[in-house]
Amino acid sequence: MRDTLLIALCAFAGAAATGLAGAGVLRLIRRRSLTASLAVVAAVGVLAMLAGTLAVAWAMFLSPHDLTVVTTVVAMAAVVSLATALLLGRWVVARSHELAAAARSFGDAGAFRAPTGPATAELDALSRELAATSARLAESRQRERASETSRRELVAWISHDLRTPLAGLRAMAEALEDGVAADPGRYLKQIRTEVERLDAMVGDLFELSRIHAGTLSLSLSRMSLYDLVGDALAGADPLAREHGVRLVGAHVEPVPVEIDGREMSRVLGNLLVNAIRRTPADGTVAVAAERGPDGVVVSVSDGCGGIPEEDLPRVFDTGWRGTDARTPPAGAGLGLAIVRGIVEAHRGRTAVRNIPGGCRFEVTLPLPS
Repeated sequence: MRDTLLIALCAFAGAAATGLAGAGVLRLIRRRSLTASLAVVAAVGVLAMLAGTLAVAWAMFLSPHDLTVVTTVVAMAAVVSLATALLLGRWVVARSHELAAAARSFGDAGAFRAPTGPATAELDALSRELAATSARLAESRQRERASETSRRELVAWISHDLRTPLAGLRAMAEALEDGVAADPGRYLKQIRTEVERLDAMVGDLFELSRIHAGTLSLSLSRMSLYDLVGDALAGADPLAREHGVRLVGAHVEPVPVEIDGREMSRVLGNLLVNAIRRTPADGTVAVAAERGPDGVVVSVSDGCGGIPEEDLPRVFDTGWRGTDARTPPAGAGLGLAIVRGIVEAHRGRTAVRNIPGGCRFEVTLPLPS
């Protein structure tokens, strides 16, 4: 028993010294290829066994003949271990290079294509993560391109919508200044109308900038949808009468919601104004509000004749105005973008779909907790 313990201690001492030396070598080459590290690990295992054997022989527990036999066996094991480590290292490094080359593709705005050859579980998991990252980057690039297109369209349309009334205001001001206006009162009334429209446009731009900057602050309070819809219908009634459109507020349930009343009134107002302006005379704009499976659904249905299916995904984009002329009363294309921003700030969502004779805009709000 005592001899066995001494043999174990001598073998451990020799192997530990080799292990410490191997750890030092691994630290020195930690930035080198994986093949070198695997070769060092294989060599440490074999040399640890040899060092332990030599320590036991030095303690005179092995005869010279037995030491020769053990050393020969260890040498053969070293050759096989190093060859295996080198082959494994070269294979892993080759798979890593293939993965790195594939990763460069989506870094250059391309699509990531995972290497087709076999790989270790870790490299395979990394490949899946890179594929998922590539897909998210592609979606982000697509959103960025769509956002940039919207910004360019918005700048073009706003420039057009500002230039026309400003030119008219300057002409009317010059006419008043020169005293050549046949009806100064009519000119002053028209100037006020144009100024109010420009002020509304600037207000929409300011609201949209707050939404995009994430600085839109909400003052939430619990109120009934019945009251919210009633106030919105009352506010839109004069415009509906002017256009000869009927406003219908049927199927409005008195469901309680937790919202910012001022901002949600703006949402309904924008939806109603949009629907009234695009519904022909003698048409109907209907508002409904009811409890749904995912929350409270407020909808505005119009008689615009429908929206082309390819345009439906862009309806709520900033500056989008479809095929309408870029002149009043089409507006600057900000109303529906503001609607989406305010609704999303309430943790809700917007949607639009075609119905017979028109389209239906839906706003889904979460139920109060």
